[in-house]
Amino acid sequence: MDLKTRVTELMPWAREELAELVAIKSVADSRQFPPEECHRAAQWVLERFSVLGFTDTRLAATSDGSNAVVGSRPCAHADAPTVLLYAHYDVQPPLDDAAWRTQPFQLTERDGRWYGRGTADCKGNIIMHLIALRALGQDVPVNLKLVVEGSEEQGTGGLESFVVDNPDLLRADAILVCDTGNAAVGQPAATVSLRGMVNVVVTVEALASEVHSGMFGGAAPDALAALVAILATLRDHRGNTTIRGLDNTQTWSGEPYPPDQFRADTTAISGVSLLGDGSVSDMLWARPAVTILGIDCPPVVGSASAIVPRASARLNLRIPPGMSPESAKVALDEHLRAAAPWGVRVSVQTEATGAPFKAETDGPAYTAMAAAMQEVFDRPMAVLGQGGSIPLCNVFADTYPGAELILIGVEEPQAMIHAPNESVDPREISGMALTEALFLQRYAAAVR
Repeated sequence: MDLKTRVTELMPWAREELAELVAIKSVADSRQFPPEECHRAAQWVLERFSVLGFTDTRLAATSDGSNAVVGSRPCAHADAPTVLLYAHYDVQPPLDDAAWRTQPFQLTERDGRWYGRGTADCKGNIIMHLIALRALGQDVPVNLKLVVEGSEEQGTGGLESFVVDNPDLLRADAILVCDTGNAAVGQPAATVSLRGMVNVVVTVEALASEVHSGMFGGAAPDALAALVAILATLRDHRGNTTIRGLDNTQTWSGEPYPPDQFRADTTAISGVSLLGDGSVSDMLWARPAVTILGIDCPPVVGSASAIVPRASARLNLRIPPGMSPESAKVALDEHLRAAAPWGVRVSVQTEATGAPFKAETDGPAYTAMAAAMQEVFDRPMAVLGQGGSIPLCNVFADTYPGAELILIGVEEPQAMIHAPNESVDPREISGMALTEALFLQRYAAAVR
């Protein structure tokens, strides 16, 4: 029986197991969901891979209190390369339950897609690994290692520190970081570029207390107005990020992102312009981008006729490869302070930073992956960037400088990861599972 037929026969199993996994509310935040849910998900992953010959599979405690599932499966060939398979079992919280068209923790099929939190990010990738290995059966021609972490969505760095403290445990020749996806359904891609990030909270203080807007408005400094003025300097009239000291003119040389597809993927309202004077790909993957995530100030309902004495905003700055988070943090801090009007007091608290990542793409693993994608999807593998950050990639690259890192997965724009109504197209699971199985065969043959 060929691999394609075997994967097809395994897809009912894929749906059944993804439904089991989605039903586990593995949000790695004990303020929202019981930590027992994450433990259940970890145990589920451990049991499934143990059955597939990962005889030393275990739960490894990490520094943030989460458990990573780690294990290995040796190959009979003495000269076989080692491939590390990565995914994560924790998920984003469901956010607004009322915005979901289905139950977030119940796998539901609608219009050919499977809906539920984690169906794509990243439980669908766990299923992809399982289907690929089951399709190969006993004929896996490489040494396998496994790590499935439990706190990726929280960004608390548990696995990153675990890798540094246990470098030999996960050492491999090729690492499949399965937490991204294709350009669109049926359009295979590898992500080769990730933006880094700087998260800060900027606070503006102007008065010691609220004062009556009728009695004092016009001359009294307004902290909220000052904050709005500061934030307005972060972009120009075209929407380009304009933080002094950060280059906003770089261009993207890989696969383009068609504007019409981007508008559809982002659900942009008719008549609203896309931002920036570069291409969509330039703006997403080659240039810095600042987003205002939230503002602390009086809400509309309940606000008084009073001048706001103090206001804060949480900012997320994404930076492309070639920019360091340290220099970006300094540039953002200096820009915010310099833009403050009226002598208001400004403080900037850094919440988190992460470095950008750029993959090397000229090794045998990339060649094998491109060939596998071409065979499965009958079209060339695209090379994409991603605006998100995966700090673990830099840890892998620093810890294993000789390893090839390949970022793939079952996610694609329609998956709506991190949003209500997350879903996965089952064709992406089957196609990428077949791709992974073929990759393991081709890679083993190429390096022997």
